[in-house]
Amino acid sequence: MDKYSYLGTSDLASIEALYTQYKVDPTSINESWRFFFEGFQFAQQNYDESKTKVIDSQLVDKEFNVINLIEAYRQRGHLFTKTNPVRVRRQYFPTLDIGNFGLNKADLDNFFLASKQVGIPKSSLKTIISHLDETYCKSIGVEYTFIRKPEIVQWLQRKMEKVKNKQEFSKSEKIKIFDQLKLAVGFEKFTHKKFVGQKRFSLEGAEALIPALNFVIDRGADLDIEEFIIGMSHRGRLNVLANIMKKPYADIFQEFSGKKYDSTISLGDVKYHLGYGSDTISESGKKIRLNLAPNPSHLETVSPIIQGITRAKIEHKYNNNYKKSAPILIHGDAAVAAQGVVYEVIQMSQLKGYEAGGSIHLVINNQVGFTTNYLDARSSTYATDIAKVTRSPVFHVNGDDVEALVYTIQLAMEYRQKFHSDVFIDILCYRRFGHNEGDEPRFTQPTLYSKISKHPNPRDIYAQKLIDEKIIDQAEIQKKQNDFDELLENCLVESKQKDKVFIQQFLIENWEGFIYPT
Repeated sequence: MDKYSYLGTSDLASIEALYTQYKVDPTSINESWRFFFEGFQFAQQNYDESKTKVIDSQLVDKEFNVINLIEAYRQRGHLFTKTNPVRVRRQYFPTLDIGNFGLNKADLDNFFLASKQVGIPKSSLKTIISHLDETYCKSIGVEYTFIRKPEIVQWLQRKMEKVKNKQEFSKSEKIKIFDQLKLAVGFEKFTHKKFVGQKRFSLEGAEALIPALNFVIDRGADLDIEEFIIGMSHRGRLNVLANIMKKPYADIFQEFSGKKYDSTISLGDVKYHLGYGSDTISESGKKIRLNLAPNPSHLETVSPIIQGITRAKIEHKYNNNYKKSAPILIHGDAAVAAQGVVYEVIQMSQLKGYEAGGSIHLVINNQVGFTTNYLDARSSTYATDIAKVTRSPVFHVNGDDVEALVYTIQLAMEYRQKFHSDVFIDILCYRRFGHNEGDEPRFTQPTLYSKISKHPNPRDIYAQKLIDEKIIDQAEIQKKQNDFDELLENCLVESKQKDKVFIQQFLIENWEGFIYPT
């Protein structure tokens, strides 16, 4: 029995008569009935049932429309980013215009509870869109909603949406980023000037790779990594050898001009195929072993080798602890999209007999394969679409936004350590010179290279940002660059004083005691 059941036992005609009497003279009836009829009239005047249903229905519909908009940003925001430093993005439809989601300009100032889906309190539609745009449509685009494990999707969403896919770096961190760019750009400019016409497969246009690698090593150290096994083709290898592996500049310069090899080496390969091993100390004071594998000209040949080395070390050196060693594979956009060995490696990457705890894939996407425009080189939307075979998340990052890249690679490192699966970072950049500094790219790509010739390098772009933020001034920047140029000049002089080229054996720490053939 509910609290209104007594009404069902009453004579409805009597109630109707009492209500008629109440409307004529409220004081003429019992006080309790008078209060009852007052409440009834109040409800009629303020809560018209038919009107309320319409209003509630409209509000609910709008809330669901906003939820659909949020999901669209998560699923398709990567198609509408500002990730390309030298090209206008292709147009994709339908767009993320609110009109495509049953919303209009009049809704922009209305508040919606759907905002809680992206981790912010009840907010206006305008605020929700701004939050989504910052997260998914600026310098970082993300593909991840195809992942089948809800806990992974939710982890990525929380990580990215909480901070709007950006990191607030400290002054010291910003100076560190600039110093790494100074090394990357300065090395390329120096070798371009001193070794005119010689092949070096320059990193110019993608120099943000160097601070990115530097920061992923530090982040990995904080997450228990003790060793990185790195594989890459020739693009940017000399820069990585010099500024990440810490191969002496003098040794690299000697390889440009040296004709004799040390007797302990059976064969001297070209300088941009060679490997190296070194120890480095992270920002937190932890020792990290770095090994860069040698790789011939067939670009992706090294990919399965890196997986095998990492797996072997995990089993025999780190007691099957996947958190202790990680592979980093650095690809070119044309190679990762076209070479069959990439598919073979990815297909085997999650098999019990071959898994290596997940690889961090970095794609130096200079948007041209040798001389071919990317639109004529592949059928897929992205060079990284192979990642969807294993449902690996893909980040597309503007190579001119070094802070965005550093933030992304640290997130990728955390993802790898937590879920032990692959993650891809597509670095949208460009190649300032021809394929090997010996060809003229304007013959085959005149429009693109007209833009590239006028485009500032990542170091100068970031320097201006720091000047605007009053982190550093022009005089300090110039001094840092001059000091590094002077260091390289001294190393060049030193290199000329040696008559033989010494090449370090790869994985020398593992082959100690073995006789190397000569």
